Amino acid sequence: MQDQFLYISGVKEIQSKSVQGLTIVKLAFYEGTNMAQAAAEVAVQVNRAMKFFPPGALPPQVVRYDASSVPIGDLVLSSKTRSLREIHELASTRIRPMFSTVRGLSAPPPIGTNSRTVVVNLDPNKIRSFNISPDEVVEALARNNAMTPSGNIRIQNTMYITTLNSLEKQVEDFSNIPVISNGRQAVFLRDVATVQDASDVTTGYALVNGSRSTYIPVVKTADASTWSVVTSLKAKLPQMRELLPEDVDVSYEFDQSVFVINAVESLVVEGGLGAILTGLMVLLFLRDWRSSLIVIITIPVSVISAVLLLNLAGQTINIMTLSGLALSIGILVDQATVTIENVHQYLEMGKPKKQAIYEACKEISLPLLLILLCILAVFAPSFVMSGVPRAMFLPLSLSIGFAMTISYFLAQSLVPVLCNWLLKEGKFAHAHHAAVGKPSRFDRVKHGFTRQIAAMQHRKGLILALISWGYFC
Repeated sequence: MQDQFLYISGVKEIQSKSVQGLTIVKLAFYEGTNMAQAAAEVAVQVNRAMKFFPPGALPPQVVRYDASSVPIGDLVLSSKTRSLREIHELASTRIRPMFSTVRGLSAPPPIGTNSRTVVVNLDPNKIRSFNISPDEVVEALARNNAMTPSGNIRIQNTMYITTLNSLEKQVEDFSNIPVISNGRQAVFLRDVATVQDASDVTTGYALVNGSRSTYIPVVKTADASTWSVVTSLKAKLPQMRELLPEDVDVSYEFDQSVFVINAVESLVVEGGLGAILTGLMVLLFLRDWRSSLIVIITIPVSVISAVLLLNLAGQTINIMTLSGLALSIGILVDQATVTIENVHQYLEMGKPKKQAIYEACKEISLPLLLILLCILAVFAPSFVMSGVPRAMFLPLSLSIGFAMTISYFLAQSLVPVLCNWLLKEGKFAHAHHAAVGKPSRFDRVKHGFTRQIAAMQHRKGLILALISWGYFC
């Protein structure tokens, strides 16, 4: 099979590992490989390699693995009255098929115990005495334990499809399967082997809350959201309990979506605190509750718009995107606050409201754009990354970039419109007349700071040297 996989385009590395009754072949591909085409080529080569498989070997299962395809929890089944083998069978036959009804969820087999197995132990001396090979026994078992179509039966206007059901109902019935017959005497399975209702080799051991249990790993696909998958699975739990006996309990443990939920809560708290504190600061210095309201409105609009753009970009709600949105909250409030403050300054000069809003937004449009580009340049390297670093930092960069870009456009579009609707010219006319007289304490501090900045601009070399010295220190 490894030789056949060498013909697949984009293969970087092939690894294989064999345990009892199982072989795992891992294919690693180069960055940028079309994985849909690679998966199709793998399936074609698997079909070719199956011709060389020994009799009785099961067909391989091709699974596409991604770094984000990790377990996000465990669906645990336990019972105080039933054996682990019974619980394992219930999990495989009743619960596992329901995983297909949850979008973005794969269905791995149950783990924690060994599955029920009918074990046939051949006696080497007896099969040699009857001149029977083990392969003939395997073929006899497969031939006499199957369900095959046997024709159709027409009754009036209805055509029924009939089947020949030779599946054994009891474990003891396997002993009566004929292995060979020469026309005079038949050799049954009981003559050359013993049949036991046993279990397979134990490959898993699970302890949940101190007791042996069986669990199904909840593994999401690479393009699915952790939050939506867990929410949909929890909604299916009542239906799963209805399919199980009353003495079998099913619960969702080791939930990994709590980290995403905590990140969402942190984003809401940070956004709320940022909006409230920014509104209070605007109210304290500008003494206008309408201006505070305008600044507060821009924060949720920017975050919601950024989430919409993330969805259009193929990103999901995860820890990295939520972290990026939380980091951008502190920068979002700056652009709207600067716009509001500049509008106030022009209104206090005595200019008409529309002219003041236009000139204020025109004056700060280029500086805000340069600030936006400088911030985006910090996260630009994530777009040229590859592999795991790209998968981790690209969602973070996209969330910050979308939020900042939306905030800039809102500062140049939504904020001026709200200022035109909400701000009152009469209040600023009064402030203009008051400014003509004796300046306030805040104005004196502002003018003093402005004079210091103007004086420092004549000593650019000294300032640059001090900044460089402080950076290297």
